Amino acid sequence: MKSANPIRAPRLFVPYTRLRPEEKMLASAAARLRIPAEFRDVSTLAWPDGFDAVPGDVAICRCIGQTHNLALARLLESRGVKTINPSSVMTLCGDKIATAACLDAAGIPQPAYRVASSPESAVEAAESMGYPVVFKPACGSWGRLLAKVTDRLGAEAVAFHKAALGPSHSVFFIQEYVEKNGSDLRAIIVGGEPVTLMRRKSAHWITNTARGASPEPCEMPPAMVDLLRKVSDAIGGDFLAVDLFETENGWTVNEVNGQPEFHGSVEATGVDLPGKVLAYAWNFISSGLDKSGFAR
Repeated sequence: MKSANPIRAPRLFVPYTRLRPEEKMLASAAARLRIPAEFRDVSTLAWPDGFDAVPGDVAICRCIGQTHNLALARLLESRGVKTINPSSVMTLCGDKIATAACLDAAGIPQPAYRVASSPESAVEAAESMGYPVVFKPACGSWGRLLAKVTDRLGAEAVAFHKAALGPSHSVFFIQEYVEKNGSDLRAIIVGGEPVTLMRRKSAHWITNTARGASPEPCEMPPAMVDLLRKVSDAIGGDFLAVDLFETENGWTVNEVNGQPEFHGSVEATGVDLPGKVLAYAWNFISSGLDKSGFAR
């Protein structure tokens, strides 16, 4: 027999470290949709203080830093909380080399790449690929520390400079440079389904909106939907951003982001992404309760 008082209902947490446009959009959507999401500034907390997390709770982790977000997800998962995204997906998407290997294993098209273990072998890899190439840090976002290299002297300068930066730069990820005519594409996937596509245009070869690229709406072709579903199946997770290049041979996946910023996609497409993400997360909670608020 059930108690006269409902068991503590599962809760939806949105932990963050700074209220960016995305977190403000999520808060507005929660109020509009009447989804009782609890926003918590974890920069003021020390685990486990501030979290009475229990199995059945859901957390949309929105910390800015990859390390902070990943640590929080792992801690919450240790209490049985579902995190969006899971820590395993954050780990995979936070490592460009791991992501490239995962896409390879799934047969998903991506730019040609090499992984080298020394500055000397990195230079030779760049030579064998043919210039221009792009040196990328294995971990990083917002287009930081990318280097477009057009000749051997440039490759030597970048490779040996990176080697001096320490262990986190001791493995070299080198990708072919894809001429994208001033734009690339960003798709957003929620719950395994592609929901938005925008074009990012810039005079700079790096087309991140965080670096000033202009977002524009874009129709999503059915063939791209199929490709994005394959990406979602390969990577896993609940909420992904996929960056793509258009080539003569079709689309190639440049990167997959497991902690996506999305204000540019909302502005470009008008799609209620914060509402979709909140509704998706809330469904994990509401499906586990009866009409009286008891756990099923």
